[in-house]
Amino acid sequence: MSERKITRREFVKESTIAAAGLAAAAAAAHAGQADTRKVLNYNPNMEYRPCGKTGLTVSAVAMGGHWKRIEEVVPGLTGKSWLAYNIDDPGFQKNRYEVVTKCMEVGINWIDACTIQEVMAYSKALKGRRDKMYLACSWYQNELRNASFRTEKALLETLDKGMKDAGLDYVDLWRITMHEQSVKHTDGEVEEMMKALEAARKSGKVRFTGFSSHHREHIRGMIEKYPTIVDAFCTPYTFKTIEKPQDSMFDAVRKHQVGVFGIKPFGGNSLFKGGASQGNATAKDHDDLARLAIRTILTNKSLTAPIPGMISTQQVDNIVKAVKEPRQLSAAERERFSKAAEQAWASLPQEYCWLKDWEYV
Repeated sequence: MSERKITRREFVKESTIAAAGLAAAAAAAHAGQADTRKVLNYNPNMEYRPCGKTGLTVSAVAMGGHWKRIEEVVPGLTGKSWLAYNIDDPGFQKNRYEVVTKCMEVGINWIDACTIQEVMAYSKALKGRRDKMYLACSWYQNELRNASFRTEKALLETLDKGMKDAGLDYVDLWRITMHEQSVKHTDGEVEEMMKALEAARKSGKVRFTGFSSHHREHIRGMIEKYPTIVDAFCTPYTFKTIEKPQDSMFDAVRKHQVGVFGIKPFGGNSLFKGGASQGNATAKDHDDLARLAIRTILTNKSLTAPIPGMISTQQVDNIVKAVKEPRQLSAAERERFSKAAEQAWASLPQEYCWLKDWEYV
């Protein structure tokens, strides 16, 4: 079949548009300003960073898929845990839609959804406006943590089913969730995962590929062995995390231009005491500590973005406030934050004590 021939009128029109675009970009560069025309949800109050070699420009703070403690602002949710709440509940859906909308308004352009429930919830919240957010997806229940899903075939079936159930035409980043903590996958399991990621990208269903891992040496090894497949990854990066001056995981990140999204920025909420909803006596302290943590984390320029879970539009506004504030804490702020951080670190819940292994990366 022959290609449709472009008319002269179309050619002139497209050439004029292209020339105007180049002129605008050149003017911006001459003025020492970044060209913001291609930044999704651009807002001058938000900072933006490159996501490795993907070519995407991502907000310096992204939206994490977790909705822990959402019952504080959406009463009546039932379930044994935050992940077991009824995502079809009207109050829940209204909350997620409003929070995602607020993120768009303030310039946040990335959502990380790492469970079946999260992908379903955010796909629904993005219905009719999918092009307004980058969406990173993982269906962890049916990925490498599950022994039944450690082959290329099984993983691709997970992708196909997950996208069909969620009504997704494409995924911006498929980041397969691997084992946690000290468990390391075999070379064969990693090879199967990489083949699945590469096949998914070639199919056009997935734009970029990566993984989630809580094993630093494993991460470094995968970046170095599969530099053309690993575009980005998720890993713990808390309010206490510091890059090692030598032999850091970030050496490989910078060398191979890989995007990094930090989970557990607040140490699984261990940084906070009391409730977070407005009107609660501890809400202001909660907001203050959240901003101090985000400001501290953002001092690492090699981190694409931390991904805090946010349960209200007010929390989104508070995060944006943190982005606008100075990176370096004042002496009084350092003293306050250091005390709170040490207390949180010393009293981590049993299920999060492993985060202490992520103080230096």
